[in-house]
This record gives sequence, structure tokens and C-alpha cells, in this order.
Amino acid sequence: MCPANLLSFDIVAAAVVVLMLATAAPAISVQQLYDYPTANLSTRWVNNAAVLQHSVDFTDGSAVRSIILRSPKTIFGPSFATGCLVGQPGTPCGENATLELTGDGILVLREADGSLVWSSGTSGRSVAGMQITEQGNLVLFDQRNVAVWQSFDHPTDALVPGQSLLQGMRLRANTSNTNWTESKLYMTVLSDGLYGYVESTPPQLYYDVTTNKRGKYPTRVTFMNGSLSIFIHTTQAGKPESIIALPEAKSTQYIRLESDGHLRLYEWFDAGSNWTMVSDVIQKFPDDCAFPTVCGDYGICTGGQCICPLQTNSSSSYFHPIDERKANLGCAPMTPISCQEMQYHQFLTLTDVSYFDDGQIIANAKNRDDCKEACLKNCSCRAVMFRYYGQNDSDGECQSVAEVFSLQSIQPEIVHYNSSAYLKVQLTPSSPAPTQTSSSAPTQTSSFAPTQNKSNKTKAILGSTLAASIALVLVAIIVVYVRRRRKYQETDEELDFDMLPGMPLRFSLEKLRECTEDFSKKIGEGGFGSVFEGKVSEERVAVKRLESARQGKKEFLAEVETIGSIEHINLVRMIGFCAEKSNRLLVYEYMPGGSLDKWIYYSNNNTPLDWSTRCRIILDIAKGLCYLHEECRRKIVHLDIKPQNILLDENFNAKLADFGLCKLIDRDQSKFWRCSYGNNKWKKNIDPSQPEEAVQLINLLQEKAQNNQLIDMIDKHSNDMVSH
Repeated sequence: MCPANLLSFDIVAAAVVVLMLATAAPAISVQQLYDYPTANLSTRWVNNAAVLQHSVDFTDGSAVRSIILRSPKTIFGPSFATGCLVGQPGTPCGENATLELTGDGILVLREADGSLVWSSGTSGRSVAGMQITEQGNLVLFDQRNVAVWQSFDHPTDALVPGQSLLQGMRLRANTSNTNWTESKLYMTVLSDGLYGYVESTPPQLYYDVTTNKRGKYPTRVTFMNGSLSIFIHTTQAGKPESIIALPEAKSTQYIRLESDGHLRLYEWFDAGSNWTMVSDVIQKFPDDCAFPTVCGDYGICTGGQCICPLQTNSSSSYFHPIDERKANLGCAPMTPISCQEMQYHQFLTLTDVSYFDDGQIIANAKNRDDCKEACLKNCSCRAVMFRYYGQNDSDGECQSVAEVFSLQSIQPEIVHYNSSAYLKVQLTPSSPAPTQTSSSAPTQTSSFAPTQNKSNKTKAILGSTLAASIALVLVAIIVVYVRRRRKYQETDEELDFDMLPGMPLRFSLEKLRECTEDFSKKIGEGGFGSVFEGKVSEERVAVKRLESARQGKKEFLAEVETIGSIEHINLVRMIGFCAEKSNRLLVYEYMPGGSLDKWIYYSNNNTPLDWSTRCRIILDIAKGLCYLHEECRRKIVHLDIKPQNILLDENFNAKLADFGLCKLIDRDQSKFWRCSYGNNKWKKNIDPSQPEEAVQLINLLQEKAQNNQLIDMIDKHSNDMVSH
């Protein structure tokens, strides 16, 4: 039995929703069958029972009102539904909110007061209408019936049969079945497989299926009948590199990443008129204790039970449960960690306790003491896990954890290794020392009674010596205090920045010197600075050393936080940064194809690109710019579009680089700033409302035409190209 597909308002807790399968609460009633799968431009819907009468009711009391609906040809009527697309997760829209497909082809959701909730960002893309497919894909299409925007490109927490999760896309779990705000758990596709992470800085890995292979096509994971298939180096019709076996479908199925980190397969059974979990896709773990949020932050999972960390053989308590009645919600420190009082940091030792992620290894810490010492020196470190095999605890692995999620008890004889957790705790300054017991010094007697003058002289000498000694000690204390205070102020400033939420991975200048072999291999140079090739944990990276970055550190890090949060398949991904004193460096993914100018100007004897590759590169650039202009939370204008800032991977997929850097560089010192605004003679015939990137592109084409260089754009081997 296949479901009907609906686009609807969720009255209780959603924004724009495409409904196809079922939420945790099964539907108990759906009105009679309707079939209106498309919508034209300039169509507007109001979230009102009098206007939208076709609804689906759920057993938890919630309901949805359908806007467009497709009835599959194989069934008589719909009887269940689930949210597959949420326009703005966690942002409820109320009664009389409106959804409009505008005349410009933008799908816009607004509250009753007109405030914007969500937009498809498809302005100027020739949208002709909207439809929902039988598969459950909401599509905005153009006059050639080609998809301009589709919901399958914006997955939430679920996959339906035939849907693919492409490289860079994420499945993001909801906080709970009734709370649609995004949790920290997500699954994503990287170049070599499927990965499950907990959002942190850096992200913490709890699940992966990898193949140790890389292909020339973007990796994808497709939900097929009987499998979740991973395609590494094949086309759509090729053979998958790896398969996660699933029960074959007897009726309708869907996969959902749930709030506990499980990836579960559900199937509809007519007999019970409900959804039944038929498979847990993640089967590598022996029990739920291996999942990262099973007992909340700092909670210890033992045999399915959750407890807070306790000091062995002591009445001291450094953690308390967040909710006494719900142990799985986790624990919180009695005293929050303070970077201003690092001298009061100590460790709570937990033996036979392990952690789900083992990625952040401290290379030079092979024993317990070095492991703990490394964490004490870094305020962003909240715990270390020390693991060793056999009886030799002087040659173990030390793992640093910046954000502590659930821990798990282990039995060394079963897992065949030993593990201890050291949780950093904040001690309060010690209470006043107890008063010393008074005692009369014994009377000193001597057979030789000194004279009064000698006694006075001796007292004077002793008094002067004591006063001078006290003065010297006080001066020394003051000097040491001032120096340490300055050092701690500088250190605290650095450490506070480490704790900013949402920041990319932070590197020290020394670490980047090591990664780049003292910046010895320069691979590029531009208006922003020089670029060097390096390697971080066996991954090739590009390290950009910014010049003339005169912003304050807080302003610089604020911009880095914005740029680092941007993820798109056509934008070069920022991995991390460095901000030490006046040094400003950015770490990006390495693009082996180099910059576009090396290919279109035929430098280094490169083979000219064929016309289809050039067209694909142009589309990639346009997609990246469109994302920056229309889909980012904070819209970003690049201001320096040129071939040198368009990078290519090994498959000639294009990605924009240096986006957002105009705010990180002093305008007076930036080489590109003057050139991007300096050529005004072409602007007199250009619409002044156009973005600066459009003006730059027109400038580039007009200058090439004037210099008779447009012939370079012609592919002499392509029959559909004509040289004018």
C-alpha cells in the first residue's frame, strides 16, 4: 500500500511540510481521496480550517492541512502521512499563516503578520509551477519541465525509497518525536562512505561505513528496495561499492534518523494499520550504551541504566542530574568550568569507563600523567580518555574531548583493553585555613646575660634585616603577580575564543608550521595572501596566510564563525583557522585540480577543457553564488569573482574560494578591493541594482571582447559552437 503525497501546514509544530509517510503517531483519519498534484504561479494558501478543509489527524492530537496532494495510481485512498520536508525546523507557524508560490517563482512561507519564515530562494530561475511526485519529491519546475528546486536536495531526518543522500548532504535527527527542532545528531556522506556524527567542535564520530576508495563521481547513498547502497565511483546505473542489507519491502517503507542516534527502517502493515520498525540499520553496536546521547551529557551508561559520575570512596559530588526523574537527560557540573580560574581545575577519575569517539588523539601523551597534563593546559579540553592494551599503561592512547556526551562502562576482559576517563572539574577556592593553635615558646635561658646596649643593637639589626627581607619578598610577589596576570589575561582571551560555539577547528601557529613543513610548498598567491599545501591527519589541506588582516581578534573570529558554518558542494570548505597575535591563517580543503585560470589560459601545457566541462563549471559557479546570495542565513557577497578564485577537484567539479574574505581584510590594503571597484567605465550601461558579482562578470566579458580574447571560449572540437 502506497501513501498519498501532500504538501501541507502542520498546525502544531512546523513550517512548510511535504507529507508522505507517517510520524511516530499514526494517522487515524484522512478525508476522502483528492488528486491535485500541481500548483501554478501566483497561488496563495492560508492556514485556516475554513480555507484548507482536507486534513490528516494524528493520534497525538496534531493535524495537518493539505495544500497539494497526489494520489498514486495503485491505491484507493491515503491513510497515513509523515513529514519529509520542513522549511524551517523548530519554527512553528500559526493560524492564518500563508504559503505563496509567487509570480517570480519563489515559494515563500510567512506568518499571519507578514514576517518571513522560509523561502525557496528561486528568484530569477524561470520557475513555471510546482508539483509533488509519486515518490514524494516536491519540485519547482521551469517551462521545459526541468527541476529548478526540489525537496530531495534538502533532506531532513528521513529517506523514502529511491531517494539519495548526496555527498555533503545531511540527515539531521529531531530533538524528539514531538519536537522538530534539530538535535546535534546527523549523518552525512563523505567521499568514502556514510558517517554519523554528534555536532561539536570538532564533530564527534559515532558510526561509519567506509570503503577506503574514492571515485571520480560524487559519492551518494541511495535507499533501494532491500538495501542502503553506497555508490563511490559509479554513475546512477552503476554497481554500488558497498551495501547495507535491509529487509525487502512488502509494502511502503521509509528510513529515519531518530533522536537517540539510531537509523531505523519502518514499514506499513495493513493488519495493524500502523508503522512497525522492521530493522535497525546500525547493527555494529552490542547495546544502546554505545550511542552518544543515550544518557545525555556526562551520563554513564551501565547495562542500559544511567548514572552521574561519582567520586570513589568520597562523599564529594561534582555532578548532579539535570532531572532526578529522567536520568537519561544527563548530568551537569556542580560548578561550571572557568578559564579565568584554571588553577582550580582538577580531574575526577573513572576507571573502566570508555567513550564512543576516539578521533582526537594527543600524539605525545603516552602515559596517564602526560595525558592529564595536556588537558589541564587547554581550557577547551573537558575530559581525557586513556586507553591501553595488556599490562603496559606507559604506552597508551590519550584522547581529548572538548564536549562530553554519554560515557559507557566496560569490562576489560570482554573488550580486551583498559580504559579510564578523567573528567575535568572546577574546584571552589579552599575555605579559610584553620586557625593555628596558640603555644608559648619555651623560655630561652643563657648563662651569659647580654648587656642592654648589645641587646638593643641586636634588635635593631634583626628588625632591619627582617623589614628588608619582607620588602624584597613583597616586591618579588608583586612582580610575579603582574607577569602572571598579563600571561593569564592573554591565555584567557585565547581560551575564551576556543569555546565559542559553532567555530571551526582551531590550530596553533606551531601546528600549521609542522603541517606545511614551515610553509615551504607555496601553491598560490593572491590579493589576500599566500597559499601553502599541507597535511593534517593524512588529509591534504590548503593553508592560506592572510596579509593585511587588521581586524581585531573578536571581529576576525566572528567572521570565521560565519564562513566556517557555510557548507555547500560548490563552495570550498573551511576546515579550521589560526589566530595568534597578529597571525591570521585559514585552513581549507585541498583542491587537486588547482584554479580555473590554469586551464582556460592553457598554462603549464594543460589540455584545454572541452565545452561540456566548461558548461558544468559555469553551472557550479552559479550554484555556489546563488547559495551565498539567496540561501545563507547571512547573505554573503563575494566581490572577487575571477578564475583564480574558482578551484577544481580531481573530477573538474568547481568550487568558489575566498568567499566572505572581504570582511577579514583591511579594505585599504586589499589588492582586489581597488580593482573590483576601479573599472567604472562599463557601469554606465549596467543596471545599478545588479549584484557586484554580476557587474564583475559583465566587466570581464566586455574587456575580453575588446581585447579579442573571446575566441578562447570557443571549443573547436564541439560541433554546436560557432565562432563569431
